[in-house]
Amino acid sequence: MQLIAVLVATLLANGVIFTDEIPFTLNGTTAAAPGTRVVVMVAGARGETVVGADGTWSLLWTAPLKTGTYDITVDVGGAVETQLLRVQLPGILARQPGIEPSLPKYAEPPPPEPSLQEMTDRWRIVPPPYELDEHSRGRLDPYNQNVLKGDFPISGNDTFFVLTGISDTLSEARTLPTPSNVSSDRPGSFRFFGRDAQGLFVQNLILSGDLFEGDTTFQPVKQRVKMTLVANANYVRVEENGILKPDVRRGTTRGDGRLSLQELFYERRLRTLSPNFDFVSFRAGIQPFSSDFRGFIFSDTNAGVRGFGNLRANRIQYNLALFDRLEKDTNSGLNLLKRRDQQVLVANVYLQDFFRHGYTQSFSIHHVRDGASVAYDRNGVLVRPAPVGEAKPHDVEATYVGEAGLGHLGRFNVDHAAYFVFGRDSLNPIAGADPLLRGRDSVRIGAGMAALEVSYDHDWLRPRLGFFYASGDRNPRDRTARGFDSIFDNPAFAGGGFSFFNRLGIRFASTGVTLVDRGSLLPSLRSSKDEGQPNYVNPGVQLATLGLDVDVTPRLKAIFTGNYIRFDATESLEEILFQGNIRKDLGTDLSAGFRYRPFLSNNIVVVGGAAVLLPGRGFADIYEKKDPLYHTFVDLILQF
Repeated sequence: MQLIAVLVATLLANGVIFTDEIPFTLNGTTAAAPGTRVVVMVAGARGETVVGADGTWSLLWTAPLKTGTYDITVDVGGAVETQLLRVQLPGILARQPGIEPSLPKYAEPPPPEPSLQEMTDRWRIVPPPYELDEHSRGRLDPYNQNVLKGDFPISGNDTFFVLTGISDTLSEARTLPTPSNVSSDRPGSFRFFGRDAQGLFVQNLILSGDLFEGDTTFQPVKQRVKMTLVANANYVRVEENGILKPDVRRGTTRGDGRLSLQELFYERRLRTLSPNFDFVSFRAGIQPFSSDFRGFIFSDTNAGVRGFGNLRANRIQYNLALFDRLEKDTNSGLNLLKRRDQQVLVANVYLQDFFRHGYTQSFSIHHVRDGASVAYDRNGVLVRPAPVGEAKPHDVEATYVGEAGLGHLGRFNVDHAAYFVFGRDSLNPIAGADPLLRGRDSVRIGAGMAALEVSYDHDWLRPRLGFFYASGDRNPRDRTARGFDSIFDNPAFAGGGFSFFNRLGIRFASTGVTLVDRGSLLPSLRSSKDEGQPNYVNPGVQLATLGLDVDVTPRLKAIFTGNYIRFDATESLEEILFQGNIRKDLGTDLSAGFRYRPFLSNNIVVVGGAAVLLPGRGFADIYEKKDPLYHTFVDLILQF
């Protein structure tokens, strides 16, 4: 059976009927016998006719219909077919006026204007007739709306589901100081540091489902459930034995994989506080959270509960979150379903238009408790306690107080942060036990951090200038830890993931700790950012950064950064390396990166970059390395 619309109705290639007036006539042809009854149903209204002697039927539809999308059901002698009907009646859609008179609070809305159309629902607004041409390919919408992408409700009128799949493919090549080990991969080599070339390949497949209830155009969701699974495969190649695993027989390559439940949380709006949709909500489960603008102190996806909301028409936002962190997988960095006995409490508030329009100020308190434990990573390396100095289990309790600001002052963009941390470490491995044997093995924590970046937008260019400071410990044995360390940082600062110093973890030889961890600016001397404990006896850092962001085209952005880096204090380095007179000059980090979106969307993103570290005298004192170190990477992200 074929359904055909005539007069002002037009049958499109995919079987969708369009009409811009009522009444309109429907005609059809069928193989049914003459006289067979034809029943047509649209939006609960019913029309009947019969099949003529020539096998055709005709029906004038007069029942009123609003502008919108409907199902037409045609029953010819028990044979049923359903097609779509698009109705676009003359008139204009409601528009936001340029100026409207102010109304008293809670006043009755004005009656609708006669020229405004009434729609069946907000999800199926009919395109105007001029869009229904050969270029629409019968889709009737410019973005291929799909119920699985949250374009239409999956149930009722306000329950939506968003399914997201991501393929993230990363390839890296780098050079890093690498000890040769006694069982060298090169027989006959005698230098302490060996060949330094390394390669990394990582493939992540991410599948995320987000089911939520609520009209989120003007208000937060009523309730929400989200789950994300990540399948990881990684491969690492180095050129010296004993680097990837303590057992030198395992060679110079390692392949590994992991399937992780990276997100699983439930969110619910508890109360709406005002007509401006100020609200209070809570979220419980494995969830992402960053406690400040740049991720200086705590930025992680982990298990916890969080209360959050806003006030004064969204001018004030606040969070109160408690995380009981899960262990991380050594080689992928993904979550394991295993507690690690570290609790993190965060309370913060964001104040928009703080003193000036366009400037947001935040204030925060963080508290971390990291319990004493013994843990080995997946490769068989001791990570808690750190295998350096007096390696005994110890607990850490620290509180951070600080502020951060982000916004613009005239044409200048200003981004700054300052934090102070205090607390106690029951037995810091570098500070060791009380040298006076008074039984006071714990050390008092007192350290600070500051960051500032100023940038200026000029057409398609953004030059930026910044400074980052973390205090260092000048006397590791004096029972006061003055080196600043974070809880779990991931700073987007000074070039972020494009810079050599921020992106790559640089380890010390034969100590089991790192100079700096991957994804950090802090030389904290931890065993691992993912699995180790915060360490506040460290050299600190002073970093000056100069950069330029270039919007080459709407599709292509380039990022150029130069960082000059030096230690704030080197005494803690001299303590663990048994080496004197280590100078503070760490080196110069130069990087260039790009982000390319060929379709002006996030469906395909290519990110790449290259960086070089020009070692300073302090770096050469530690690693006997004066030649430049290099790093290149490319990351392909596909999302649907």
